[in-house]
Amino acid sequence: MPREYIARDPRTGKRIGVGKKRDKKTSGFAALSPDSGPWQRLEISEILPLATGESDKVEILTDGIRWKLGRIDAIKALSKVGERDVERAYEVLVDALEDNFPDVRIAALKVLPSFALRRQGILLHCLSDRLQDDEEPVREEAMNCLKKISPLFPSGCEEIIRRELRDERKGHRDNAFAALKLTAIEWPEVGCLHLDEIIRENDVDLRIRGSLILRTVASKGGAEAWDLITWSLQDEEVRVRRNAAKTLTVLAVVEPRVAVILVESSLGENDRSIRNSVIKALRKLDIQSPRVVQMILKGASDDDLEMRKACVSQMSIILSGQELREAAGELLKKEKDPSLKKRLQSLALDPDFEGSEEEKNRKLAPAEYVPKEDEDIPLPNLPPLGEDDKRQSGRPATEESR
Repeated sequence: MPREYIARDPRTGKRIGVGKKRDKKTSGFAALSPDSGPWQRLEISEILPLATGESDKVEILTDGIRWKLGRIDAIKALSKVGERDVERAYEVLVDALEDNFPDVRIAALKVLPSFALRRQGILLHCLSDRLQDDEEPVREEAMNCLKKISPLFPSGCEEIIRRELRDERKGHRDNAFAALKLTAIEWPEVGCLHLDEIIRENDVDLRIRGSLILRTVASKGGAEAWDLITWSLQDEEVRVRRNAAKTLTVLAVVEPRVAVILVESSLGENDRSIRNSVIKALRKLDIQSPRVVQMILKGASDDDLEMRKACVSQMSIILSGQELREAAGELLKKEKDPSLKKRLQSLALDPDFEGSEEEKNRKLAPAEYVPKEDEDIPLPNLPPLGEDDKRQSGRPATEESR
């Protein structure tokens, strides 16, 4: 079995994400290998001779169909070679990645992710070159290869992704951000590393695209991710702030103390989408916190109607009794929305003094029953009298008592 790749920070050499386990779907050979096809029927002993051109085409019979397999099929099967032939297969693969024929380069790119788990060498350097290939089909295959391999070799692909993120070609930039998101899922530290650079760029498109990945790193990125979200919430581009605000509901669950600070700082936002995100996060926060209570009371008098409705709906949870009635009464003086005024009136109402007759009497104890004059009063069921009780009551003792 190939040794597990250990991702290291290229600056410090330290291991990234110690103890993390990768999903089998992304690390297994099946997910990384070329699409299934006749090449899978090649015998291991046939792969290298066919890939190097030392032998002619191999004929196989599959499902009643006769296939002739050649060099391209053998290149796709290079990751199947035995352990003693790995070094030779690696050399063949490097040559294929630099081959003059586009179809050969494409076949080599298809097998590169699965083979790199066994021998990496300069394969990532070759991938970088193929992303700049003159042939569009080769570049497209190289972009697919990058998405597969970047979550497995984050430090090895760092410079490639950094360059592709800033490529002027839309397809390359789209693909690079897709690769970065996949990498950030497995390695949040790497995602934060790139995002820390992207949010400082003057290119608005880069910042917008980068802010879309903030939600991916919000739950596991730690303090670095929180800083990135904080800075993005202050960005001059509203679309960046909108994307950053969508992380608040995630932080409200995983890191409520940080979420409280960010929600409080975003209460003054005028953008509708951002305010909706703030409201959703506010509803998830611990309403027993004094700081959250103050935010709710502040939001209940906000200029935005939806914010006021959301905060007023929580007032009966954070306050009670006289405090609730006084707070609702103060808000009622300024409220103009009919439905909200009705809600505040019900909260400000003291049922003991201003409620209906039924509401006023609800807390009173029920009166004792008074029988009519001609009504027989049933005697209570008393236990039988004892001997001492009978003497005291003056009743004559019976024979048995004597």
